[in-house]
Amino acid sequence: MTITITAFERSPDRGKGLARDMRVRWALEEVGQPYDVRLLSFKSLKEPAHLALHPFGQIPTYEEGDLALFESGAIVFHIAERHAGLLPDDANARARAIAWMFAALNTVEPPIFDRALARILEHDEPWYEQRLRVLEENIRMRVSGLSSRLGNADWLDGAFSAGDLLMVSVLLRLKGSGLLEEYPNLSAYVARGEARPAYKRAFDAQLAVFTALSTG
Repeated sequence: MTITITAFERSPDRGKGLARDMRVRWALEEVGQPYDVRLLSFKSLKEPAHLALHPFGQIPTYEEGDLALFESGAIVFHIAERHAGLLPDDANARARAIAWMFAALNTVEPPIFDRALARILEHDEPWYEQRLRVLEENIRMRVSGLSSRLGNADWLDGAFSAGDLLMVSVLLRLKGSGLLEEYPNLSAYVARGEARPAYKRAFDAQLAVFTALSTG
């Protein structure tokens, strides 16, 4: 059965690999599974056909036979459970990898994403500078703990896992902000993720969508 995922027809990140379909593309590339992509306009995200797949009208979604999933973390977890390469065989190591998946999406990502939104939507508001300071301190609290735990290791818990895939995906939003650069080991960690052949294939596939629209 062919896997089909959805992605933005015109991604707000302009091909930088930050849209959440990138996480799913990367996971599928890591486990060697082919997939098709259905590109959606912003208008079509709110139409009944897509809302039947994703009740919140977002991307990505995942379809395989009779199975339809939404939420990038849930999709990556499904891929990791179904195919070897993203979760360890050892039960305890597997549980720790899953814990890192939750940590990436529930602890580390929220203030990072809020900062990105504030920079776009609140930049001209009188409270913007104070809001930004609060968000950046919240980010530092989380990434400082992450940096301490990672130390000099290549990955969070032994071999590369779905936990690393999601954590790197989250941290990518901080590149160039100065915040990631405060933690050299995390900068190197993100760079290792970006250097993986599967990441490069996924990035190139997502970038090709933006490039085609820009030159078409």
